[in-house]
Amino acid sequence: MKASQTDEVKVKLSTLWIFVLFNMVFADIVGFINPGALEEMIAMKPSQGMLLLFSILLEIPIAMIILSRLLKYRANRLANIVAGSITIFWVIGGGNTSVSYIFFSALEVLGLLFIIWCAWQWNEKDQNT
Repeated sequence: MKASQTDEVKVKLSTLWIFVLFNMVFADIVGFINPGALEEMIAMKPSQGMLLLFSILLEIPIAMIILSRLLKYRANRLANIVAGSITIFWVIGGGNTSVSYIFFSALEVLGLLFIIWCAWQWNEKDQNT
């Protein structure tokens, strides 16, 4: 059985979200290795509200892995464009200036731009092929 073009787009989007998520996770892991990073984070004394906001923003790429495969065309396309845009702002605004973070965030932004582009280019006629 041949996969439809819609199925191919869904798999591509889901896979791109996995790529973005892995880069986000490893950017944080490598960032924690930077001398003084953990101490600085602890000294910030983030509130529960701030931690909840961070958690929600980090959940977006996680949820999009599965939602990209499950949502119907219109909701899927819109969700990928909106989630990709929100995540770009989170990556750029929530980072630091370490070389490793800049490297990972550049890859994340490229992946997110590709997600947005793929969703934007996804035509309704493709869902029936």
